[in-house]
Amino acid sequence: MDTQSLQAFLAVADCQGFSRAADQLHLTQPAISKRIAVLEDQLGRRLFDRIGRRITLTEAGEMLMPRARDIVLAMEDSQRALANLSGEVGGQLRLATSHHIGLHRLPPLLRRYTRRHPEVELDLAFLDSEEAYQGVLDGRLDIAVVTLAPEPHEQLDVVPVWQDRMCLVCAADHPLSRKGSLTLPELCRHAAVLPGPLTFTRTLLHERLAREGLALDARMSTNYLETLKMMCSVGLGWSFLPESMLDDDLIELNVDTPPLYRPLGYLVHKNRTLPNAARQLIAALDAVREAGAAP
Repeated sequence: MDTQSLQAFLAVADCQGFSRAADQLHLTQPAISKRIAVLEDQLGRRLFDRIGRRITLTEAGEMLMPRARDIVLAMEDSQRALANLSGEVGGQLRLATSHHIGLHRLPPLLRRYTRRHPEVELDLAFLDSEEAYQGVLDGRLDIAVVTLAPEPHEQLDVVPVWQDRMCLVCAADHPLSRKGSLTLPELCRHAAVLPGPLTFTRTLLHERLAREGLALDARMSTNYLETLKMMCSVGLGWSFLPESMLDDDLIELNVDTPPLYRPLGYLVHKNRTLPNAARQLIAALDAVREAGAAP
């Protein structure tokens, strides 16, 4: 069996559809269908059940999935290792970042990087940090620049680059804005608009409150900090935002608790061979990190 058929199989399984898989691989849908048919003929097993528009893996497909991913990743790893021998910086770089970092931290760095390495084809995806972690683990991404998880992962190299001081904030005309100082229990008696409950940012706040035995009244949540800022600024509740997002529409609350910081940085898989393009991006990120640490 050839890796192209396995790539088509993985794309259909991941996308749960032939047309989306075709778009992902820049092929026609008939070409994808033919590759799947060839693979099924070689294996003598049906890999997908097709019920109406719904595509699901058969038992054979489920069994093949992890093995196919390992084969494709090993082949791609070998190709990268051979390509790296030339020393050239080019080809595709699969990069993911969160919306906030992509809007507020990365633009100057990426501007310099793309000007210095015009031969690199940048495949940039905006993902939630948690999804980006999984993409690096799965081998779908070369590198992710995101909010870092509270706990380390044994398969990943994780390097902090920036620290966001996080602020408890409310609208300028919110009743909390008239309080000179607050305790955490007093704050929690008011409605909040916060990042999603499974996000690393929400976990940071949750852990602080849990140590005090406190629970939140989170009326609304979204993973987009710019949306949270808007909801907070119109008075829908207090929120938890980076200091860099404060403006005249928001007031930082004086809450009796030590400051909270969330680490932002990059992660790569320990056991994957990185293309030269990723190595150069890491060098640029490390330079930013070292400049920030300088006295």
